Amino acid sequence: MNDAVEKSPKGQAADTPLAGKNVLLCITGGIACYKVAILASRLVQAGSAVSVAMTAAAERFVTPLTFQTLTGRRVYTSLWQAGEDFDSHHLSLTGSADLMIIAPATADIMAKMASGIADDLVSTLALSVHGACPILIAPAMNTRMWLAPPTQDNLARLKRWGVHVIGPEEGRLACDTTGPGRMSEPEEILAAATRILRA
Repeated sequence: MNDAVEKSPKGQAADTPLAGKNVLLCITGGIACYKVAILASRLVQAGSAVSVAMTAAAERFVTPLTFQTLTGRRVYTSLWQAGEDFDSHHLSLTGSADLMIIAPATADIMAKMASGIADDLVSTLALSVHGACPILIAPAMNTRMWLAPPTQDNLARLKRWGVHVIGPEEGRLACDTTGPGRMSEPEEILAAATRILRA
């Protein structure tokens, strides 16, 4: 598959702030991963070139092939891919990005970002992207994890550093409880990305 941006049915990329933009879509492990497939499709339909990076946990929920098919681009799953192709080097991926989206953003990735930990591909991308482009995270987790003091402290620190946050929403969660923790819907994340790139 080539890395061409998907066009609209009339052969033109959508005329939106996302058209022609390079979006680095990072996916961490959570049941909300299935929604990110819809987000990837919407980004491509809006005219963006979407590069996807996944954690090992994310691969347990949705396969890289799903995102390769939706974006028409290679999916990155390991820091060691850089040895095969320089274009997969984390500095190369973040250096060409106009926007980084992390969805779902688990408590784990938020803690790593807030502490400067870079022990896998996505956390390394999150650390190396600072100063290169805006970051938008869409948290998703169990309500108790979301409300836990460490998570709220990490959230405050990330916001202080300029990280954009959308959600989470209140509703029924996969753990059969109700409360804040649902990842925002793909359309809402897309709208937030549009606002960031329009600013």
